[in-house]
Amino acid sequence: MEISAAQVRDLREKTGAGIMDCKKALGETGGDLEKAVDYLRQKGLAAASKKAGRAATEGLIGSYIHGGGKIGVLVEVNCETDFVARNEDFQTLVKDVAMHIAAANPLYVSRDEISAELIEKEKEIFKAQALESGKPENIVEKIVAGRVDKFCAEISLMEQAFVKNPDITVEHLLKESISKIGENISIRRFSRFHVGEGMEKKESNLAEEVAAQLGG
Repeated sequence: MEISAAQVRDLREKTGAGIMDCKKALGETGGDLEKAVDYLRQKGLAAASKKAGRAATEGLIGSYIHGGGKIGVLVEVNCETDFVARNEDFQTLVKDVAMHIAAANPLYVSRDEISAELIEKEKEIFKAQALESGKPENIVEKIVAGRVDKFCAEISLMEQAFVKNPDITVEHLLKESISKIGENISIRRFSRFHVGEGMEKKESNLAEEVAAQLGG
């Protein structure tokens, strides 16, 4: 069945759970609001959302090196206490997030960080592509909105499918950890480094190549 935005909004207000979690819960329960609330509570997602407002100023900076030193990641993951920062489950989470960033190359923690200028630029590109392909103008806006939403999801860490379990997002992984550990946890920031990224490769010197081929 089709789940409306109003249903998702109502469930979010009751539980504080994420949009995708609410939509999935409603889908699993046939759109029944109360059953969806119970579903989220059973998954621990509603309880996790209630903890989200608590201050998380402790934590760890995790790292991950991949590809023989070609890709490196630093990520700051926060929790509420130093005790939890030393917890094995929390440390595993930090490592998993760093590994995911290395593999999936997100550009932002969440779509809230994406600038209005970038979104507007992508809208113009998607609109031009839709019109060029001959799509009717009356549906172009819907097409553009869908593509922009997909674009934002693809570059936002929290909305990406978790590399070790593509059935859940990184946001879902975080909420599962909050429920398991019992403290608010947040991903504050990250940096991803790729050797040579952004640098133009020097063009080969044709004369040197010819000389080498001729043996001198």
